[in-house]
Amino acid sequence: CAERRAYDAAMSPHRSASPTAIDAPYAGLTPEVVLDALDAVGLRGDGRLIQLNSYENRVFQVFLEDGRVVVAKFYRPARWSDAQILEEHRYTAELAAHEIPVVAPIEAGGTTLHAHEGFRFAVYPRRGGRAPELDDPDTLAWLGRFIGRIHAVGATTRFEHRPTLDIASFGHEPRDWLLAHDAVPAELLPAWRTSVDLCLDAVAAAFQRVGPTRALRLHGDCHAGNVLWTDDGPHFVDFDDARNGPAIQDLWMLLSGSPAEMARQMVEVLDGYRDFMDFDRRELQLIEPLRTLRLIHYAAWIARRWTDPAFPAAFPWFGSVRYWQDRVLELREQLAAMSEPAIEVP
Repeated sequence: CAERRAYDAAMSPHRSASPTAIDAPYAGLTPEVVLDALDAVGLRGDGRLIQLNSYENRVFQVFLEDGRVVVAKFYRPARWSDAQILEEHRYTAELAAHEIPVVAPIEAGGTTLHAHEGFRFAVYPRRGGRAPELDDPDTLAWLGRFIGRIHAVGATTRFEHRPTLDIASFGHEPRDWLLAHDAVPAELLPAWRTSVDLCLDAVAAAFQRVGPTRALRLHGDCHAGNVLWTDDGPHFVDFDDARNGPAIQDLWMLLSGSPAEMARQMVEVLDGYRDFMDFDRRELQLIEPLRTLRLIHYAAWIARRWTDPAFPAAFPWFGSVRYWQDRVLELREQLAAMSEPAIEVP
């Protein structure tokens, strides 16, 4: 469509004349390279592999000759340093050592982070499961208990190499990137900029009202898609966004609906959570501010990845005038939500 062509034209100054590792970071990651990479660490595939749903990294289910099935994650180049990836791996191993149901990477050759033909990767055991039923009070309490256990371990120290969730990195920096790269259509730029700036002021005011909170090692992206449910309960996957931050960051994405409905859900979550970890009720005031930061960060995330061919295919509506009209409306709704009293729980 004309809107899509206009967006592509706006982004074209930031593209190279020919594909590069930035434009198409996984262009060389063929099935043969995936299988050779696993073979190099002693995991010989039988030739079968399935690419799983992942945009930031590339993830494959690989069938091995010995009958096992593993999941290989190839990291997006330049996103995390080796030290940051290994710190995440150590955290999940620490959680697994406490018998918390997380999926930790497999060690091979004395390490969990490997490299092959310019790609860094890790290998995980395959774990099946379904999405949790978040409308079930027992499920919410069960999730709360395990997140409480994760946080009890996470509170023992802080990440040294991984970042901290804050307004600068999740709000101001992505806003500035979108402005610098002309990502917002010119006709909507004044409305979007006014809305995002008002929202960021409201987020800053909320954090100031709450005051200092305890920073924990978090899962960081604890939504239902990163929880696999079985008859034995949940297990947590994909700690790729692990970082320091307030406990509520790993709780609010389990909530949905009206404020009253979210309050009821939070009661169930905290009923389990408090079995293992204290909760600072002041952090309830950060739910809508954190949601606002996530929305700003998400728009910039797609824009940054647009030259990766997987993104235009997955998000064909991105960059259209309609898309940014919806973002303006969304920010205005968040501004109103942040002006309302926070949900209350006993």
